[in-house]
Amino acid sequence: MNQILEVFNMGLLQNTLRSATPVVLAAMGGLLTEHAGIMNIGMDGMILMGAFVAVAVSFTLSSAALGVVAAVAMGILVGLFFALFVVKLKSDEFIIGMALNTFAGALTVYLLRSIFGVKGTFSDKGIVGLPKIHLDFLDHIPFLGPLLNDNSVFVYVTWVLVFLTWLFLYRTPYGFWMRAAGEHPQSLETAGVSPVKMKFLASVLCGIFCGFAGAHLSLGYLTMFTEGMSGDRGFIAFACVLFGMANPPKVFLAALLFGFLQALGLRLQSVGVPADLTSIIPYASTVLMMVYVVVSGNKKKKKG
Repeated sequence: MNQILEVFNMGLLQNTLRSATPVVLAAMGGLLTEHAGIMNIGMDGMILMGAFVAVAVSFTLSSAALGVVAAVAMGILVGLFFALFVVKLKSDEFIIGMALNTFAGALTVYLLRSIFGVKGTFSDKGIVGLPKIHLDFLDHIPFLGPLLNDNSVFVYVTWVLVFLTWLFLYRTPYGFWMRAAGEHPQSLETAGVSPVKMKFLASVLCGIFCGFAGAHLSLGYLTMFTEGMSGDRGFIAFACVLFGMANPPKVFLAALLFGFLQALGLRLQSVGVPADLTSIIPYASTVLMMVYVVVSGNKKKKKG
């Protein structure tokens, strides 16, 4: 009984929010490209480069805010690069996405060793992390106080961004045009709106979201950079997009499920469950998500 209470406590819920945040952010970007008709599996590389740039700038300029700005700028550049090859040059999106992930992994390792002279992990007191938010009035609320206080600013910003993404997609002309670019590009062009521009916009916005995710990972969730620290979160975010049918609230819940399972794995380690076993849990859930999506899709085709 004591071991169960040690696992299922407030710490599990707090870690769920923190673990889910980078996945939610990347998934919000991924669902935009999905609506625009682009399969973006290069999000993992976008997150990784955003995380590295955020730490490098934060350390160099002693500013977490400038680190976030740099991560966003990197996301925009990578988003434009991705759109150039996929949208403009009609390259295979799968190959470009995988190439981007491989390039990001190799580039960050090279820069880590050549700029900071370290292997594996760069951690220094000079890295300025994102501030933790503490609201005094929440201290008087039994459950919400411990859960919502003392989190990175991105944990709270993410909830707002989920709502804004939904608002953008379903309540603005640009959101309508972006969805039309993926579903009916010829009709959109007939209406005088360029599907290419909408696809470029979706790719750039995805880069921005992934930049946020990377900045949260290296300056909010941790205050360091580790080789490969994106941890396949880009792929997991893509699975959440498919599982949630590219609908912001549903994708958010799917990402929360991943965050819960990852946090549960970490808590289980504290009661003696082998780390090799617990580390499989979130990835196994991702595979189950994909199986569900495929089976559901086949059922719909048969009914149709």
